[in-house]
This record gives sequence, structure tokens and C-alpha cells, in this order.
Amino acid sequence: MLRLPINEQGWGLFTRLIVNFRRSEFGGQAVSLFASLIGLLLVFNALNIVNSYVGRDFMSALADRKTDVFVRQAFFYVLVFAASTGVAVILRYCEERLGLVWRQFMTGQFVDLYVKPPTYYRMNDELIRQSGVEYPDQRIADDVKTFTTTTLSFILMSMNGVFTVVAFSGVLWMISPWLFGAALLYAVIGSYITVRVGAQLVDLNYKQLDKEAAFRSSLIHVRERAESIALLHHESRLKPRLIRQFNELADNFRAIIGVNRNLGTFTTGYNYLIQIIPILLVAPLFIEGRVEFGVVTQSALAFAALVGAFSLIVNQFQSLSSFAAVIQRLINLWYVIELAQTETVSGLDMREEDDEIVYENLTLLSPSDKRVLVKDLSVTIPHGLRVLVMGDDAARDALFKATAGIYDAGMGVVKRPPLDRILFLPERPYVPPGTLRQALAPVHQDNPLTNARIHEVLDLLGVADVIARAGGLDNEHDWDTLLSAREQRFVSFARIMLAAPRFAVMANPGRDLETATRNRIFQLLDQQGITLITMGYVAKRDDDDFAAHYDAVLELGEAGEWIWRKL
Repeated sequence: MLRLPINEQGWGLFTRLIVNFRRSEFGGQAVSLFASLIGLLLVFNALNIVNSYVGRDFMSALADRKTDVFVRQAFFYVLVFAASTGVAVILRYCEERLGLVWRQFMTGQFVDLYVKPPTYYRMNDELIRQSGVEYPDQRIADDVKTFTTTTLSFILMSMNGVFTVVAFSGVLWMISPWLFGAALLYAVIGSYITVRVGAQLVDLNYKQLDKEAAFRSSLIHVRERAESIALLHHESRLKPRLIRQFNELADNFRAIIGVNRNLGTFTTGYNYLIQIIPILLVAPLFIEGRVEFGVVTQSALAFAALVGAFSLIVNQFQSLSSFAAVIQRLINLWYVIELAQTETVSGLDMREEDDEIVYENLTLLSPSDKRVLVKDLSVTIPHGLRVLVMGDDAARDALFKATAGIYDAGMGVVKRPPLDRILFLPERPYVPPGTLRQALAPVHQDNPLTNARIHEVLDLLGVADVIARAGGLDNEHDWDTLLSAREQRFVSFARIMLAAPRFAVMANPGRDLETATRNRIFQLLDQQGITLITMGYVAKRDDDDFAAHYDAVLELGEAGEWIWRKL
């Protein structure tokens, strides 16, 4: 598993992110909110200091039975509490607003990086898969949220701790220098022991996040493939896998609970002692008459505040350990995204030609074992020449991807038209979520589609009823749930007809279609002047292609050999 240390490389990534945040459209709002938070923290700490003195006089008046002073200090006490409440509420509001603004920016940054070609596709490369950076969706959705809210929370706690130290150090020092020294020493010893006891939590929390994501991913798989699972009765095979993944999740969480138990034992006792230590140190001064009774309660308040400021690690170690794991995961994700965006050293040269597809001395290799799939292929396919590519499945798939420009294991030259003049149809049809109009609109063409043209094409393909079922062309849907695989294939054909490219490269387009239906669709595409390059089979099954429908055949062998013949 890839583990980048949180060093200058990791911090360099986030430093760049902070700089981009400041310069982004959210920067001005973020600066205003952060400045407000600093001002509110200063006001809040000032009120705490005032509260300690009001509390001192309040308790002293009670001990001395001075009714008028007691009533006056009680009134001041209520005013300070009311002001502190108002400031705390506004402080929390500004913190949540700033956290949301930061999350909006960071999520946008990660989404932009992730969906930028070829990142999301190359994240499945073997090298990247072996890095252990799995479930990027969970990292972008959940880890970014945790990072932004927790980072902001810790920044504010740290700043508040600094303000508290500055504010209450003088109070404790005036009461007794020994009291200040005791607070500092107590916090240092407590922090050291906490780190030693809870050191395992960072690694355990890192693993826990991955195991939670794996379990959730398997549950999503069951939901998305429910029909196939029910038809094949694979419940008995999926259930043990789900139980195993949950057991692994539970075992890791059990280890976290064990460490938290040990950590909680120490931190609970640590926090209890904070209440008694200042009283033990100040009580002799009160007994000797050197301080008034209110000083005892003031010292307890100031000591607790100061030790709390010094004890951020002790009080927040469990959250800090989860936070460190989140930082590690995001740094790893960012690193792998940059790795996926790095241009690979490949012998494949992709060029654009206006009206033909050309393979020059093209050799394609298997990415896993470097087996030769296609050897020294040299073929020219001009516009108007319908070609059937048949033979070895792996070789056909590699040639399909190389033509599309998403394959880099090999050498040679691939020439094809620009993307606004060529379309690719994968074997498994894909209709993106959104409106039907968006699903049918050509990606690389700007001409808007008229309703009449969309109706005409869908009617020619025999799926015009899809519009009514979708509630019109402009209602958003998840098409995997609304349309069958067969209907999605027809929508994909409609997209090609509406785009009317010069070339269409299709992977087994006749899958699940009757011969007559496939022939009719091919005829419609031919009538629009679209040159078809089909990765398919020849007449071994009822739904296979027939050589008579093509002008040439490219047959790929299992050892990389190939045969080109015109019909």
C-alpha cells in the first residue's frame, strides 16, 4: 500500500491548495470569515478573563456575607454569561460557514482533477491499483469533508489555546508562580504519555476508512446488480463476502476500541486531577490568610483553562489520529491523481487525419504480461470503407482502445479524425445521468438539437416511447434504472445518428440485437454517410455480423498476426 510521509511533499501539496483557495472565487469570503473568527476568539477570551474576576468577587462576597456586593456581582455574572453565549453562537456559525466554503473549493478541486482525462480512467491501471489508493469516490466525498471541518476546528482550538495561554498565564502567575509551572509540567507529561499510548490509532484509523469503503462498495454492488444476482441466484456467494468484509471491519474497529480504552483510562484520570491540583496548591495560601476565598475558585478556573490550552494533544488525540489518517489518504489520492495525469513513456504516436484511419507499424502489447496482441499492423481505412475487425478478443479490445487514444502499451502510429468527426461505441452501452436531451447531444459539437430531429431519430430506431416514459426531453433521470440495456443501446445508436460523424468505431454493436434489427440500424447509419468500423464476430452465432455487410475484414490472430482482405 502506498504511504507517502506527511513531509514537505505532502505539505507542499496542501500549501499549493491553500494558495489556490486564497486566489479562488471563494477567497474573499473565506478571508472575511477567518478574520471574523479571530476577532470573535479574542472577544471570547477577554470575556473569560472578565468572568474569572467576576467569579472571584462573587464567591468572595458570598464567603464574607456581603449581600449588596453579592447581588451586584451576580448581575455582572449574568451579563458576562449572556455576552459569552452570544459570541460563542456567532463563532460557531462563522466556523461552519467557513468550513462549508472550504469544502466547496476543495471538492471542486479534487473533482476537477479526478474527471480530467485520462485520470479517472488510468486510476484503474495496474500500477495505480497496486498503490492501495482505492475508492477515490469515498476520499473525495467523505475525507474532504472531514479534512475541512476538522482542520478548521483544530486551527481554531490552537488559536484559542494561544489566546488562553496569553490571557491566563498572567492570572496564574499573580496567584502563584508554582501554579503556572505545575500547569505547564502537567500538560507536557500528559501529552507525552497520550502519544505513547495512542500511537497505533493513526494506522488503525487509516485502515478503518478503507474497510468501511470496501464494505459499502459491496453493498452498492448488490443494489446495482440486483436483477443479475436474483436471476443467477448468487446470494449464497455474495453473502460470505459481505460478512467477511464486515468482520474485517469489525476486527480493525475492535483494535481501535482497545486503544481508545487505554487512552480513555489515562485521559479521564488526567482531566479529573485538573480539578483538584490548583485547590491543593492554593488552599494553604487561603488557610494562611494570604488570599481571599474567591482566589481559590479563580485559580481552579484559570488552571483548568491553561492546562486545557496546553493539553490539545491529550484532549483531542482520538480526533487527531483520525485526522492524521484523513490527511494521509488525501495526500496519497492527490499524488496518485498526479501520477495518473503524468504522460506515460509510450511508443504509440497518436495523430489526427481528416478523413481516414491509419495504422502504421502498430504493435500492441498486453499491459499485464507484455504479450504481443497485434504485431506490426499497417492498414489504411479511408472514409466510406466499412471494416469488420474480428479474431482474438484481447487484440480487438486493444485496437479499439488504441484507436480511441486510451491505450499506451505498444509502439507505432495511429492516425484518426478529430473527436468531432469520429465516435466510439463501447460494447456495454452508457447513457450518462441527466436529461435525455443531454444524453443524446454530441459532446464535441455545438449545434443544438431540435425536438423534431430527436423525435425523428428515436422513431426510426423504434424507441420513441422513451421520451414519454422519461416525461419529456428535459427531465433528469438515472437511465440505468429507467432503461433496459437494450434500450440504452438504441439510445447510443441515436446519439451516433444525431452527431453524424464521419466514422463510428463500435465494439460488438450487434450484441443482444436480432439480425434484422442490426441490419436496419447499420443501413440507417450508412445512409447518413457514417463509415462503420466494427469490432465483432463473423457468423458463428445468430447475432454475429456477416461479411457481406462490409467492404473489408481485418482478422487478428492470437499471436499478434493479422490478415487484411477486401471483399
